[in-house]
Amino acid sequence: MKNIKIFDTTLRDGEQSPGVSLTPEEKLIIARHLADLQVNVIEAGFPIASPGDFKSVKKIAENIKGVEIAALARTRKGDIDRAWDAICEAEDPRLHIFIATSPIHMKYKLKMTEDEVLKQAVEAVKYGSQYTSNIEFSAEDASRSQPEFLYRLFTEVIKAGARVINIPDTVGYSQPSEFGRLIKDIKENVSNIEKAEISVHCHNDLGLAVANSLAAIENGAIQIEVAVNGIGERAGNTALEELIMNLYTRRDYYNCDLTQKTDEIYRLSKLVSNLTGMLIQPNKAIVGANAFAHEAGIHQDGVIKERTTYEIMNAETIGLKENRLVLGKHSGRHALRDFMEKAGYSLDEEGFEDVFKRFKNLADKKKNLSVVEIESLIDNQLHKPQDIFELEYLSVTTGNQILPTATISLRKDEVVNKKAACSGDGPIDAIYQAINDITDVHDIKLISYHIEAVTEGKDAMGKVIVKVKIGGKTYIGHSARTDITHASALAYLETINKYYIYNNKDENGLEDK
Repeated sequence: MKNIKIFDTTLRDGEQSPGVSLTPEEKLIIARHLADLQVNVIEAGFPIASPGDFKSVKKIAENIKGVEIAALARTRKGDIDRAWDAICEAEDPRLHIFIATSPIHMKYKLKMTEDEVLKQAVEAVKYGSQYTSNIEFSAEDASRSQPEFLYRLFTEVIKAGARVINIPDTVGYSQPSEFGRLIKDIKENVSNIEKAEISVHCHNDLGLAVANSLAAIENGAIQIEVAVNGIGERAGNTALEELIMNLYTRRDYYNCDLTQKTDEIYRLSKLVSNLTGMLIQPNKAIVGANAFAHEAGIHQDGVIKERTTYEIMNAETIGLKENRLVLGKHSGRHALRDFMEKAGYSLDEEGFEDVFKRFKNLADKKKNLSVVEIESLIDNQLHKPQDIFELEYLSVTTGNQILPTATISLRKDEVVNKKAACSGDGPIDAIYQAINDITDVHDIKLISYHIEAVTEGKDAMGKVIVKVKIGGKTYIGHSARTDITHASALAYLETINKYYIYNNKDENGLEDK
């Protein structure tokens, strides 16, 4: 059976999605979950891009074990040096060097000839070889490049030391049969190709990223570059969950050996959605809310009689469980702790007590709790930043004939109480105006505000995801509560806390409002 390697670029290409900005701590959390899923390679970032990206890559390289850690670099010595400095402490570091090879890119972007590109590529791979033999070379926009030039280029960079040859469909232009033929032709026309692994990196501009990746596997590719939920530039990348579950579900067709733990997929998908603020569409394959839902009577009847009549995958395979769980207001710490251990969650004692307190409060308000609601409570605790400001009191008055007003009290450093009352265009606007006044953050722009029901029914828990821009940088906050105004306040407050924490801003001396 073929051994297909999964190269995840969520933290590099995925973070390039418009409006997404992850902190080093958030990237480390995602990297840990990727390692739990047992991907083969994590592309941690592009170290030369910014000091923050360098810090993130270095942190991941130093802390994540059991998986290769890759860093991206252009064919420039400064890029390669910076990339190596970031990943040199990794257990198995990989340099990923790229240059564009299509006529349109060489003419308009690089202003270089084929010979100049080839020379620069070879020199870069040789330069990187002083640091490591684990070098991947990518020919950007390969699908629109001249095949004969690719044969010549790949032959020379393999001679120079490249161990992986990556063939990207950078703009998502190829069709599956066309892309599969390109991989086959490269395999047959690069004389020393047996000394390197063939990889592909497909974009989804025409909705064909997964199809093109699968066509590449059929024609000799053994590494596929993916991103969780398919996030990335423009329409995104090959979706990790779709690629893996295609190979898993159709093992009979692809004859592939997978080492990934598929039951980690759902949790990882939710985590990335929460931290990036990119919601998952309900009909998204594998991880969408409707992926394992049946409403039509004929379908329901079939599934009840035999699940496989309308389900080609078992929901448990990706980590989904039954929605109903016997946990409620009479449940104690042992029951909640047992649930968390079985679900793979780990919290320190203080964090557990905070979750348990909120669990009991929620159980008092609802007759039945679902797995999703309990997991939302845990996720809130796991991924929240250290609080500078904590919500102590919230009261909102609104109506069709009165001015919406919010009265808020925040606690800072567990000592100082700060209060404000503000009116706004609506209750949420009033809440946010009051928070701005207390925290003294006014150069803030609300980019997006999303609400979605975590569960069904009139007592459903609502999840709020807020995305703001402060001083040119984007911050994302989220919270899930049965009271949507409460969740809205907490999500917004999380963005403020992130702003202070990650900018080391001294908030001392703010006046009480």
